[in-house]
Amino acid sequence: MRSTDKVMPRHGSSHAAEYEPLTGPDTPTEMQPEDIILDDDDDDEFSADSSPDEPPFSWVDYGVFVFLGLAMLWAWNMFLAAAPYFESRFQGSPWIKTNFQPTIMTVSTTTSLAAVLILTKRQRSASYPLRISCGLLLNVATFALLTASTTVALGVSPVAYFVFVLAMVAATSVATGLLQNGALAFASSYGRPEYMQALVTGQGVAGMLPALAEVLSVLLFPSGGSGDRSSDASVSTAAAEGKTSAFVYFLAAVVISVVAMVAMIPLRRQNKRNAQYRVLRPAGAADEDTDEDDRSAPARKVVPMRVLFAKLRWLALGVALIFTTTMFFPVFTAKIRSVREPADPWAGGLLAPDAFIPLAFFVWNCGDFAGRVATALGSARRGLGANSSRGGRPKLLFKLAALRIVQLPLYLLCNIGGRGAAVPSDLFYLLLVQLPFGLTNGWLCARLMTSAGSWVDEGEREAAGGFMGMCLIIGLTAGSLLSFSIAGI
Repeated sequence: MRSTDKVMPRHGSSHAAEYEPLTGPDTPTEMQPEDIILDDDDDDEFSADSSPDEPPFSWVDYGVFVFLGLAMLWAWNMFLAAAPYFESRFQGSPWIKTNFQPTIMTVSTTTSLAAVLILTKRQRSASYPLRISCGLLLNVATFALLTASTTVALGVSPVAYFVFVLAMVAATSVATGLLQNGALAFASSYGRPEYMQALVTGQGVAGMLPALAEVLSVLLFPSGGSGDRSSDASVSTAAAEGKTSAFVYFLAAVVISVVAMVAMIPLRRQNKRNAQYRVLRPAGAADEDTDEDDRSAPARKVVPMRVLFAKLRWLALGVALIFTTTMFFPVFTAKIRSVREPADPWAGGLLAPDAFIPLAFFVWNCGDFAGRVATALGSARRGLGANSSRGGRPKLLFKLAALRIVQLPLYLLCNIGGRGAAVPSDLFYLLLVQLPFGLTNGWLCARLMTSAGSWVDEGEREAAGGFMGMCLIIGLTAGSLLSFSIAGI
């Protein structure tokens, strides 16, 4: 172990300047060993604790950000977990039935990416709370239409319903772009990594609840009957039998968005009260001749994306790579069946496809949630709310993200399309394939996202939050396009 004086940043080096985590305009003159995290791959990378001039930590604000994270990804996970219901509506079209999942993902991610690119370029006049509110309002309207679609026009052709679903996907994707950009930038503006961690934890909850709601709705309102569901005469019947569970499922999304809109009210007020903390001051607080009214946030700094990429390149590339890899799992999950699937797949029960598929999504998201929460527990051990910011190890995190690719071939050992499994065990699929893949996704995502604020100047934090959200969506878009390669597996 080298002495502390040998790991101090070399300010004359351009390499060190590029990676040095910045928590304020002034560089500390002394640093204790416990304030440094060494990187085995790059000795110039380190992380310092956050400034004592941060706004105080609030559990109320933390809870609101968790709920905003929940609302942010509810739509996305809803469309994934509702795959069995959509499949019942697309029975009359083999092409749509085979390709609807990657098509939905592609429309969703490309639309979100376009929205985020536009929003990222509009930094100077941005009102991030307004973007959050607009995204939630758009989600309310879209989910209301989806809820209505489960009770009216059940006899429409698969093509017509597919066009309607894609239109709803596009609308929710615009809303997701507004929420992603607004919430990530808004959380970053506080200068507290705990709030960014709260957002990613909420996103993990958003993955679990829709899948769990789908499983429970199918078990509580099973589709009865048997026989061949592939004939044209039975298409409307299959859709009608699942309308009750889908109605409850989509209606829950409306409620989530409305509650999130209400939860934003105290958060916006608290943000105004904490505006004085956005100007970093030396220990000892404000000068005696400084008026309280002057302690407001500075004019928003417009930060070019090339500058942000130069400082955050390993974190940004890591986030993009994580979700490029992750986007293969929804296609596999929608096709893998239980090795003990009942003879009549529409007879109901947990092992039937309409329950087993959302169960698999639920297990994956349980792993994802556990990974995200693990970062929060680490913060708690260091003293949550007490200057516990850490910059992480960008290169190491990127390498771990790349290693996740080796998990994908495990899906090929499972019962894809009911054709048999190399490892004929549902427990193997759920606990050794789905759960670990979700766990690595959640942990790495949380570590990468919460580290970003430590590697930029204070005035760049809002822009950094939006930039990381954009990289996340770039990864989703790339993954959704690549997922077409396995659509016919």
